[in-house]
Amino acid sequence: MKFKITRNLGLKVAALIFSVFFWLIIINVNDPITTATYANIPVDFANEEVVRNMGKVYDLVGDPQTVRVTVSGKRSVLSRVRTSNISAIADLSQMEVNTYLVPITAEVKGLEGETVTTQVNPVNLQIKIEDMKSNTYPISTSTTNLVPRDGFVVGEASVSPEKITIRGTESKIKNIHRVVARAKDSANLSGLSEDTTLDAELIIFDGNDNAMDQSQLTNNLGERGLSLNVQILREKNVPVILNGVSGNPANGFVYTGSTLEPSMVKICGTKEALDSVSSIEIPESAVNIQGKQGREEVTVDILPYLPDGISLSKDVSNNVIVTVMIEQEGTKTIQLPVGAIQIKNLKEDLKLEFESDMDIELQFTGREEALEVLDIRYAVSMDLKNYKTAGTYEIAVNIETPSGVELTKNPTVRIILTEKDGG
Repeated sequence: MKFKITRNLGLKVAALIFSVFFWLIIINVNDPITTATYANIPVDFANEEVVRNMGKVYDLVGDPQTVRVTVSGKRSVLSRVRTSNISAIADLSQMEVNTYLVPITAEVKGLEGETVTTQVNPVNLQIKIEDMKSNTYPISTSTTNLVPRDGFVVGEASVSPEKITIRGTESKIKNIHRVVARAKDSANLSGLSEDTTLDAELIIFDGNDNAMDQSQLTNNLGERGLSLNVQILREKNVPVILNGVSGNPANGFVYTGSTLEPSMVKICGTKEALDSVSSIEIPESAVNIQGKQGREEVTVDILPYLPDGISLSKDVSNNVIVTVMIEQEGTKTIQLPVGAIQIKNLKEDLKLEFESDMDIELQFTGREEALEVLDIRYAVSMDLKNYKTAGTYEIAVNIETPSGVELTKNPTVRIILTEKDGG
């Protein structure tokens, strides 16, 4: 038996060595050593107390920096590596005192027992060390990312706490222009219909109104964070009414009426406040026509005439244009929308549109008592019985005037006749 084991011992040892060598080749062919590069890895800082113990604070030179990390290891191991597994660390205890360059190292988490190596590019970052500065700022609010339900609008907003103390490098603190609280995007920001309190995030703006990086800034908020208290108001459309005018026009002229643009405005307030408002009334003292002659346009700010607890909705102008008609005695001018003209005898296979949607101006003369009650809403028409083909035409407008009133000039309008689809 002993003889059989030792027979051809050299060949057997050689075969064993060859087998091990061949096995290693197979293993490396099937699972070779390879590399993979991962970009945009954020850099975390370690041993920050090194700077704090100097009575100083640090900040990055330039924008926040990310690095590229190249990982080497077996292909089977690298297949398990994700960007989230990689951390890059700038160790302040290894900082070059003269240049303030801090070396960066990288490690891959979750690969305990595996052999991998890492290389970082760039290999270091530069910081600046300055005196610590702190300042206290009022916190304003932003509600631009809130979307109330239809018929509702965002009202006043407040933040708790109302002010904040921020600490950081002197240069960074000096660059802070304003501090804003805004509802976090993770909150339910759509369909709001009642007053609510939302978790808020802090946004710091510099002198150019750009959001600042806060990674090297600290504050006194602690775990409580920010709360944004938002008022949600209802909306309502109401007419604007002019309660008359003050003063007297020039001799020989009379005030014949006025129009307002816009004649309706959208207001907002609590349900109780809105229920008590049916119109916004402009007092006669707001429009003075003393010594005036001819048509006058007066811009009136309606904010002073809003009831308590009522405000204008977002993007609603507070200015109303009041057009005052002042005419010579014995005359009256009426602005008539072209859409108010009655159309007679339009062929069934034709359709009509007006070349312009501008109002037509009608001037009448007559007795004052007749002019005062003049109403032409149902007395203006246009007869198209002689227009049987498509085209553009200038047509006379017919106005039936009551006794004692005359039209100074018969107006015309330009119309466009086209064939109906399928005609």
